[in-house]
Amino acid sequence: MKNSIAVLAGLVGLALTLALPANAQTTVKDPWVRGTVAQQKATGAFMQITSATGGRLLSAASPVAGLVEVHEMKMEGSVMKMGAISSLDLPAGQAVELKPGGYHVMLMDLKKELKAGDSVPLTLVVEGKDGKKQTLEIQAPVKALGAPAMGH
Repeated sequence: MKNSIAVLAGLVGLALTLALPANAQTTVKDPWVRGTVAQQKATGAFMQITSATGGRLLSAASPVAGLVEVHEMKMEGSVMKMGAISSLDLPAGQAVELKPGGYHVMLMDLKKELKAGDSVPLTLVVEGKDGKKQTLEIQAPVKALGAPAMGH
């Protein structure tokens, strides 16, 4: 009986160890959110996302906003356009930068003013090349409103 329990405990430990790399498949570095002023209803969240095996960012959510979307800014002719995208490719091993003037997470229908020093909870859903979804819970500090412009 003791041997069976020891073997079972060893197998559970091995299974947990093997499962760890899957949990670390996607990492987020330097997340931040641009601060707002009273009555402002939208702002952006920025970060670097790296997927070890590749995949795509499917969605984002936050309790501070009524609507959260992954957006792209790009030039069309001489006009800068911004809009939601269905997903953002994450090439294997390459950091994808979400930054002002490029890809970013748009927080809309804000429920309150976001002040420098606050922290915004964000939930990101990433799908790996294997089709498995991973949920990342992060805390993004709010930077002062004067942080680099988003371009819109």
